[in-house]
Amino acid sequence: MVPQISNSQARRLFMKQQGLCDNPATKQTKTQLLDLIERMGFVQIDSINTVERAHHMILFSRNQTYQKKYFDLLLENDRSLFENWTHDASVIPMLYYPYWKYRFRLTEAYLLERWRKWRREGFEENFRAVLEHIREHGPTRSRDMKKPDSGPGKGDAKKKNQGWWDWHPSKTALEFLWRTGALSVDRRDGFQKVYDVTDRVIPSEVLCQDIDHESFVDWSCRSAMEKLGFATPGELAAFWDGIKPAEAKVWCEEKLGKELVEVEVLSADGSKPRKVYAFEGILGQLDDLPTVPKRVRVLSPFDPLIRDRKRTERLFDFHYRIEVFVPEAKRQYGYYVFPLLEGENLIGRIDMKRQGTELFIKGLWFEPKVRASKGRLNALTSELERIKRFVGCESLVFADDYL
Repeated sequence: MVPQISNSQARRLFMKQQGLCDNPATKQTKTQLLDLIERMGFVQIDSINTVERAHHMILFSRNQTYQKKYFDLLLENDRSLFENWTHDASVIPMLYYPYWKYRFRLTEAYLLERWRKWRREGFEENFRAVLEHIREHGPTRSRDMKKPDSGPGKGDAKKKNQGWWDWHPSKTALEFLWRTGALSVDRRDGFQKVYDVTDRVIPSEVLCQDIDHESFVDWSCRSAMEKLGFATPGELAAFWDGIKPAEAKVWCEEKLGKELVEVEVLSADGSKPRKVYAFEGILGQLDDLPTVPKRVRVLSPFDPLIRDRKRTERLFDFHYRIEVFVPEAKRQYGYYVFPLLEGENLIGRIDMKRQGTELFIKGLWFEPKVRASKGRLNALTSELERIKRFVGCESLVFADDYL
């Protein structure tokens, strides 16, 4: 008989692996912040900044004493973290860099084929010139690389940049060289990447390590299983987005009965249990899983808890999509709406943004079976006060039709 994991156990197991069962009020040191990111696997970065950058919101939701300066020190001074690509731009523990060295070789062939079709001609011819410029002149931003036909000081001023398809060849070359490992992000200037040659950013003891394909697949699956708690082969492959689901399936089949067991996870809506894989030792931990702090927390739309939308629906019976690219007239909630977590339940979503010195709360929507009780609203207000202080606002302002 296939062992079963209850829905509550599945939620708590996943949340434990992702740092959401920790006491959010415990004073966090720089070392503990690094430990948290290593446990999570990576922290996604995004350019939208309605309240605070996504990576800061993700880390603050796990610990209210989180300090941005520690994050910057780990990334830019200690070199304990590096920035590159998982499924999207992310900050990743440096101990995983050897696997990115292997991944860069896979990415190069894929991007060359893709970008030759999609992007303007000329970016490949800029590879050597861009590398030589940065090695000679030091860290460089994309805006320092002018279009060949631009006059002094003009750059892209004549035409507003419409997206990646409008990048000039040198900027495209920068992105390609970063995605394939020749360049690394030295730091961020505001939010713009500042690139340098990789051997001046990545520690030499890390750069000298090499990984073969078998080790890369094993690490990709094993580490993803650790971060997720349980998973299908497709979920394992999608976590780092570095291998194919078929490779993850072969890995699971090879490890079944040795390191892995097959289990059934009960869904939140009571539908048919889903068969997944988990490490054998997980079953013995189910009765001792920690409870999740009861407080209400605001999650980033890019939080790893909800990144896999289908998994989120199965585990939490919570449908979420970000509506940034949905025309305003067709949005159900808002441009950039944050999910609300209470204990182990996703209870609703909130629309808020920073306006000068104010944290403006535009709208709040609870799930159909969640009551807007006084206690719940007070708990949410307490969390909004914490966020207000974290982002440096002076006051909370609620829209007239907040509820």
